[in-house]
Amino acid sequence: MPLNLLILGGTTEAAALCRRIAALGLPATVSLAGRVAAPAPLALPQRVGGFGGAKGLAEYIRTHRITHLIDATHPFAANISANAVEASAVTRIPLVALTRPAWQPQPQDNWQVVPDMPAAVAALDRLSARVFLAVGRMHLADFAAHPQHFYLLRLIDPPQTPLPFPHHHALISRGPFTEAADMALLTDHRIDLIVSKNSGGSGAIAKIAAARALGLPVLMIDRPAIPPRAEVSSVDDVLAWLAHFGIDLGV
Repeated sequence: MPLNLLILGGTTEAAALCRRIAALGLPATVSLAGRVAAPAPLALPQRVGGFGGAKGLAEYIRTHRITHLIDATHPFAANISANAVEASAVTRIPLVALTRPAWQPQPQDNWQVVPDMPAAVAALDRLSARVFLAVGRMHLADFAAHPQHFYLLRLIDPPQTPLPFPHHHALISRGPFTEAADMALLTDHRIDLIVSKNSGGSGAIAKIAAARALGLPVLMIDRPAIPPRAEVSSVDDVLAWLAHFGIDLGV
């Protein structure tokens, strides 16, 4: 069967992989979940939207004669990653995940690590504070249980419905961000606490570095469990994985 890659994208790393795959002239499609209204342009043909679970992904793989599956989604996209593992097993096509190494606390950091989003919500059952809530649009409603706080939010798209907080300020902005800019942001809004997913990588670390520099505590949400799979941490590693199957990368 001729080579045909499917990349599950939506991250900075996925965009970098798309550029390399396009430069090599390899046939590939990148799939986006569709949670951002205007995603940044990518170097490969793309589809947008879900597949309908593992069964739907497996059917897409068969219908489009996909030969290799690359999961370059966000580390917290647990559902699609689990679906990719199952669809790979069902269709018997190889799968690799391009993952970001998780952030590790440094000696100057003041982290409280919690295992999941419900635990993060429970941890905010406390006296009112000024919170930079950096958990993504999909989880904002979870924190409505604690309306006593002021919430600083940074969103890619303007909210389509009223935000569930009586006290908040929403910034519509797309990264990458810098440590200096995030230090100014945290200072200007008198932030007491940052709530963040452990996304890893360099694209979202500015707020963590800024918190470290300012001595602010971070409520760090641990990554969800993903079924066992092959994992690599760089675009070069993905290309080496492809070369292992005898694919001519022309390099």
